[in-house]
Amino acid sequence: MAWIKTIPFTEADERLRRALDEQHKLYPKEYVRDPEDDGSRSIVSTHTLIPDALHHAFATFGALMAPELPLTRAQHEMITTRVSALNRCHY
Repeated sequence: MAWIKTIPFTEADERLRRALDEQHKLYPKEYVRDPEDDGSRSIVSTHTLIPDALHHAFATFGALMAPELPLTRAQHEMITTRVSALNRCHY
């Protein structure tokens, strides 16, 4: 397992906190984050050293999951589950 330096969400400076908050606003309601979560187990934490990249990379996901798009949430989940399985990735 590779080790990547990260900044815990609970130690984020203003710029990182803003990036985290803005990208998270676009996520489906099921992705609500516990305020006590330090992010240490989150794929998002791997981008904490570059807040602008974090925002753009994960805001893309949020935009792709927008409820006004023609696919249902269940269809999105089926597609992502299949792709993750094909890639042998647990995300």
